[in-house]
Amino acid sequence: MHWKLRDRVSKIPDRIWRRKQQSGIRPVAHVQHVWSRLRSNAIVAGAMLSLAFSVAASAQSDVQITDPTALNRVLDQFVESGQYPFLYARLESAEGRVLYEYSAVNDALLPGVTVDGQSWMRVWSMSKIVTIAVVMDLVEEGTLSLEDPVSDYLPWLSDLQVAVDADGQSLSSPESAAAKCPLQTVPATQTLTVEHLLNHTGGFYYAVTGIDCLDELAAEASLPTARNTKAFAKRLAELPLIHQPGERYYYGLNTSVLGMVAERATKRSLKQLVEERISKPLRIRGLQYGLPDGETLLPLTTVADGTLRLAQTQDLDIFGDALPDYDKGRKLFLGGEGMLATTDGYADFLRVLLGRGALFGQRLLDEASVDAITAPHTQLDNPQGHNGYNLWVTNDNAPVPNLWMGGGYEGTHFWIDPERGFVGLLMSQVHGVPNFGQDLESAFRAAVYEAMSSAVAP
Repeated sequence: MHWKLRDRVSKIPDRIWRRKQQSGIRPVAHVQHVWSRLRSNAIVAGAMLSLAFSVAASAQSDVQITDPTALNRVLDQFVESGQYPFLYARLESAEGRVLYEYSAVNDALLPGVTVDGQSWMRVWSMSKIVTIAVVMDLVEEGTLSLEDPVSDYLPWLSDLQVAVDADGQSLSSPESAAAKCPLQTVPATQTLTVEHLLNHTGGFYYAVTGIDCLDELAAEASLPTARNTKAFAKRLAELPLIHQPGERYYYGLNTSVLGMVAERATKRSLKQLVEERISKPLRIRGLQYGLPDGETLLPLTTVADGTLRLAQTQDLDIFGDALPDYDKGRKLFLGGEGMLATTDGYADFLRVLLGRGALFGQRLLDEASVDAITAPHTQLDNPQGHNGYNLWVTNDNAPVPNLWMGGGYEGTHFWIDPERGFVGLLMSQVHGVPNFGQDLESAFRAAVYEAMSSAVAP
């Protein structure tokens, strides 16, 4: 079949007709086995990056890890130091060949536990890019537009309020004075759109802003316990935004709201949308809402107070005292936080992006949509990269340029290397790791690229 594309300058087209169709460490040996509404200069930058990525990703990966010793050592050290209950790492080529995998488990904390590519994990914010892929698919077929008002689909969010300080500044503003309780609010003056949700400029947040008034309200709302989308949206409507829609980037609940927009636009649950548009046609197993029968999740752990231990629900405070429910019978699907995945399954999804929107000969997204996801949208003044649609893209100032990166609340991380043609995952289940786990990520990636350089050196 053929794509029919109606071009609109500097925008994703309204419609692209889709082609449907503390001690004991147990090592496990390694196995060798959209085109966007880009603004101003970002159009040129995104196009140049996209061209380079397209050429690179079209070739098969020739990456090799011939000596994994240094990689294994990094993982062992971070587990032995008491920062992680376990670490499971996996590198996979564009063709699905496992280049490296290794698991280190703290037997003292998790006796008898085995972690491998089939272990189910809570991936939290790694749900976001899956939801965004679904939404970009809907944009391609004309079901959604980036300019659509969110209230067209979620009418409960039509009269939003914005929290401000005594000077009328929004609370996310660097110039904002300390917020005092009770909060002052003003009506939202900008229309909240689908693109605001994609860009985390909608004004939604988690219960960890550091602003006591907001955090208490968000915790009291107990959003993950809402019965369904309507109940969630009604609770969310009672919370003031942290700034006016579109005012600036602020990381929060935007993608979960985005998933609910997709549900209302299609009259399908987000669970069904993921199954029908991603999991089934692309033959991805290990990426879903709800825990499969007969499977168990790894326990909650935390190191937030300096000591690695088993955690209680209230230790993970992103929603206050509540956490997402992973029961298969639940009717609330949080597109920003609620998915479960195995490393095997999530690696397959990452290979869809690496493959410019396709996997196993089946296309999920047009290449232009992948360009839009990775193009510069927010955090444009960061010296080491930019934020696409919830995908961090490194630049030439970063230790490794041109990586697409993301992660989750409980120590799950991924990156996509379109130039070398592989994906990497670094998985754990732990809350409160110092520096958000960046020390581990940096050390492990440095070892990976050093091992690759050694493998190809004459």
